[in-house]
Amino acid sequence: MALLSSSLRFARQWGECALSLAFPWAESMAAEPVRIEAPFCRQCGYPYPALEGHESTFVCAHCAERAWHFQWARSGYHTEGQVLDAIIGFKYRDEYYQQGRLVQWLTETFDHHARPGEWHALVPVPLYHRRHRERGFNQAREMARGLAAKRKIPVLDCLYRYRETVSQTKLERNARWENMSGAFQMKRGFDVGGRNLLVIDDVFTTGATVNACAQALAQAGAGQLAVLTVARS
Repeated sequence: MALLSSSLRFARQWGECALSLAFPWAESMAAEPVRIEAPFCRQCGYPYPALEGHESTFVCAHCAERAWHFQWARSGYHTEGQVLDAIIGFKYRDEYYQQGRLVQWLTETFDHHARPGEWHALVPVPLYHRRHRERGFNQAREMARGLAAKRKIPVLDCLYRYRETVSQTKLERNARWENMSGAFQMKRGFDVGGRNLLVIDDVFTTGATVNACAQALAQAGAGQLAVLTVARS
């Protein structure tokens, strides 16, 4: 089984390289990516264009009523147009060539928001093992690997999804938080004590998933914790 999994992973990666050489990414009729610009909430990164001209020193109402386990979260783009098309294509339509595009956007987001910091590792949000088998890969880990290669920061695959949860896309805001409570735990053999970690995912919606990951890391004694995603809903 391990040999088969390795062979499939090699075949997929070879295919990605071949597609990337032929064309960096497929042409899309969707709208051009829309970058998230300041002003935005200093905690979750949600943009507030009506406050243009003000610095991002405020905390939005959503964040004020939540117990966050990370210092800040930043996303590069709005979840629409080509960005949404790339995320859905990569995750659900076997469009593996979209990885290069997503990694590019994630790297731009890292450079804009996180590069001045001292980060010891990137921690991808894990999938439940059944969903991982069905999809064949974890999109967060693939994007983290791409960023790691570009910015020379190791990937620390130290979390696992303790229990299967209902898809977050089917739930309202408060239900998402209840759904993710206690969903992640540390794997045995990992020591994150005092380490500054960036949690990596594709999309930040309510923050319930990444916050549950940050909680597990914080309980294990991690140092500074922040979140980086390609897109923000």
